[in-house]
Amino acid sequence: MSLSGKEIHRSHDEYGVVRVLDDGNKRYLSFGETDEQSCWLKSEPLIPQHEYTRAMMLVLLFCEPKRSLSLGLGSGALNHCLHHHFPELKQDIVELRNEVVKVAYRYFQFPRSKRLSLHVMDAKEYLLSVDSKKVDIIISDIYTEEGLDEQQLHPDYLDACHDRLKTNGWLVLNCWRDHQGENVLRQLKDQFADVRSCTTQSGNWVIYASKQREELSANGLKQRAKALNQRLGFSFSPFLGKLVDHKAN
Repeated sequence: MSLSGKEIHRSHDEYGVVRVLDDGNKRYLSFGETDEQSCWLKSEPLIPQHEYTRAMMLVLLFCEPKRSLSLGLGSGALNHCLHHHFPELKQDIVELRNEVVKVAYRYFQFPRSKRLSLHVMDAKEYLLSVDSKKVDIIISDIYTEEGLDEQQLHPDYLDACHDRLKTNGWLVLNCWRDHQGENVLRQLKDQFADVRSCTTQSGNWVIYASKQREELSANGLKQRAKALNQRLGFSFSPFLGKLVDHKAN
């Protein structure tokens, strides 16, 4: 099925095509003829439109980050939202494709700021070769036109993410329903003390993993969600209701 809207940008690099479409109200980033990588509502540029992006931000219930690392940029909707609402937050963002970075700046109002550091390189290469301070959250969302980049679930990749986190830090992985199962969960529970997940109607399986257990009560999480709803302008309640705690057996 073709995407709606008028194509306003098309460029190519060694990884394929980068497209931007505009239907008057929304803009879309695409890496092919049918995939929709990112969606941006022009009248509300600070509110992520994709359900899975909002679900990934559920990690904010567990911590108020001061430093974050994002692996994969897309249009930058999630990072733009964090930048605006968390003025003390310093973000490192890793994106493989320079064409994607240029499009985020030109068509999706991605901010230029000293609090945002962009690195154009492979995510795993960054994790293994670039020294940096440990972070409160890592958001890993690396996809191609064909789907999830398989390195995102490789043990070496997850180990490298684990090493980058502070003692109470959280890793967020955007996966697909095809990856849902005990094999992935077992691997994560071998590495992390707290593993939770949330499925979305669009078919994403979002995983949250921390180096230490979070013991906040269900009521406490609801109260935090209520405060975040008001702060960010969208509701976390649907995702909180689907949050599953995969406690160690």
